[in-house]
Amino acid sequence: MGNDAVTAELAIRPYEDADSDAVRTLWNACRLIVPHSDPATDITFCRAAADAELFVGSEGGRLVATVMTGHGGWLYYLAVDPALRYRGLGGQMVAHAETWLGARGVAKVNLMIRDGNTDVAEFYEAVGYTCEPRGVMSRVLADKQG
Repeated sequence: MGNDAVTAELAIRPYEDADSDAVRTLWNACRLIVPHSDPATDITFCRAAADAELFVGSEGGRLVATVMTGHGGWLYYLAVDPALRYRGLGGQMVAHAETWLGARGVAKVNLMIRDGNTDVAEFYEAVGYTCEPRGVMSRVLADKQG
């Protein structure tokens, strides 16, 4: 993570239905889509919740970044076009999400990083996050729904 990054200014706004294809393309490019997590379902779930929002960042009218936030102070789906990284865009998206959460009374922001994803861990450390010793357990419910 270079400290000589050029900061570009993003236009950040809430997700709109017309953003669907661009968001899916970005998330694929950033390898955020995993088999048990359907982006369309995640977006629908987010938009239906009063304490969640999906923000998109555009540069020159092109969608280049996202962050989903809410559900008690969690960040999800932070993505920046791989060709535009190291320019401060991810930091702007995180700061926007933190401001949104803080305005809703959230005192602590949380996120999870896939094991071995050191680039992402280094990014979050660079913007002020620390690793807390926690164990995360999960269960995919898709096999339980009928």
